[in-house]
Amino acid sequence: MAEAERKLNNGNSRIDFQTDPSKYRHWKLAVDGEVATLLMDVDEKGTLFEGYELKLNSYDLGVDIELADAIERLRFEHPQVKVILLRSGKPRVFCAGANIRMLAGATHAHKVNFCKFTNETRNGIEDASEVSGLFTICVINGTAAGGGYELALATDHIMLVDDGSSAVSLPELPLLAVLPGTGGLTRVTDKRKVRRDRADVFCTTEEGIKGRRAVDWRLVDEVVPSSRLEEAVAKRAREFTARSSRPAAGKGIALTPLKRERSADAVEYSTLSVEFERASRRATITLRGPEAPPPASAEAMVDAGAQFWPLRLVRELDDAILDIRANEFDTAAIIFKSSGDPAQVLAYDQFLEANKKHWLAREIRAFWKRVLKRVDLTSRSLVALVELGSCFAGTLAELVFASDRSYMLIGQRDGDNKPPASLVLAEVNFGAYPMPNGLSRLASRFLADAGALEKANRPIGEMLEAETAENLGLVTFALDDIDWEDEIRVFLEERASFSSDALTGLEANLRFGGPETMESKIFARLSAWQNWIFQRANAVGEEGALKRYGTGQKPAFDTRRV
Repeated sequence: MAEAERKLNNGNSRIDFQTDPSKYRHWKLAVDGEVATLLMDVDEKGTLFEGYELKLNSYDLGVDIELADAIERLRFEHPQVKVILLRSGKPRVFCAGANIRMLAGATHAHKVNFCKFTNETRNGIEDASEVSGLFTICVINGTAAGGGYELALATDHIMLVDDGSSAVSLPELPLLAVLPGTGGLTRVTDKRKVRRDRADVFCTTEEGIKGRRAVDWRLVDEVVPSSRLEEAVAKRAREFTARSSRPAAGKGIALTPLKRERSADAVEYSTLSVEFERASRRATITLRGPEAPPPASAEAMVDAGAQFWPLRLVRELDDAILDIRANEFDTAAIIFKSSGDPAQVLAYDQFLEANKKHWLAREIRAFWKRVLKRVDLTSRSLVALVELGSCFAGTLAELVFASDRSYMLIGQRDGDNKPPASLVLAEVNFGAYPMPNGLSRLASRFLADAGALEKANRPIGEMLEAETAENLGLVTFALDDIDWEDEIRVFLEERASFSSDALTGLEANLRFGGPETMESKIFARLSAWQNWIFQRANAVGEEGALKRYGTGQKPAFDTRRV
């Protein structure tokens, strides 16, 4: 099965995160004025890999790629939509969760990346509610088990049909010897605020909880008899619609397909390029600044649609990061470079700030926030090189602060007439793009020194050269031309020589200092434990629970507590 798992069912050699509603196999999206319905109707044969079937609305990564796309399209293409009804298209089952055969046969890397992407997708549902006023109501008919209930947990309001059989459950521990991998434990305690003892009962009960007890234990918001379900759903939709800040008559924009040219060792987009040096295990992402100034008005921004530079760049950066995550497992380091005019980058930041009350400007900023978080959560060493002619300013400077190391070139290079390396701060660097810990990247950098953060705030808009940036603590090292090549070469070779497992743990711990939030718990504490548990024989060994599920054989556990 492990070999079959690596064979994509669509015949391609890579997982592609780009799709659109005309290609959906698992979701039906319908928009009726201010209310959209997302119907989960999973095609059993529509698997991403060969070797399993998606029965009972169970899902794999392909199902979640469609869900993420649908949420993004509702945010950009249908700004008038204020409420999403999340429902099942199958009788007596809402969603059986992640497909067990898929998990049992998947490589460890695929399991971990699958859980990470599904977590990010559920966070995106919550972000749509918090930032955009796009609320989601989950209507559960039948069973919502494991990842199915975790999907419901990401919504604003959970309605459970009171028919004597519909139930919610997190049965991963008793059935599969793993944890709810999509934030289930954390959302039960931190979001739903279920009592610890009741949560313990719930998470060790295979059949789950139904009816009035599910409400009393805060696992759902209400139970509704089948005879009154549609009436109750319509009423809740009206209530949430009245609370939304989404525009009643906003003109949406089409998220047109990305243009990518792929060769053996590179991918070329319209605003960035990715180059792979596979022998040295590196991927270099070079972002290109805008070629023209921002439009004159918000209306012109809408007319530009998906070609508006900040939106085009963030969509392409998102695709590039996901492609490396899912398809380039041997890449040890991602190197960020940039080229362009920093003043033009700042002009777009200023334009978005001036129009921050416009729905599209708000959505673009929110998209950047989500993609920068995806960078934070990517298990590769992140390196920023601020060189001659770079444009790490404002929003793009966030990639420097997201990196594990950053190097900046002092002065000029012989024979190179590009502008000196510079770093430019803007207001957006001080709170517009919080990390999973709730802090800006600069605030996370200066946890022990509020004075340093205040000092960094003073030169907003100034072109900071290398030694000034180093003195302010904005880059790790400023190097002259003599040391540049050797210092960076030695660092990257050293990085590639370390244990990939140890580096993943090191970086994930060091990136999220400061306060703990529900989001940082999900990606740090919970994901770290799940990552470990997914490698234990009790779960994935030949006699483990994942391998023996459905065979009639009980798993054989190593009973020693570790």
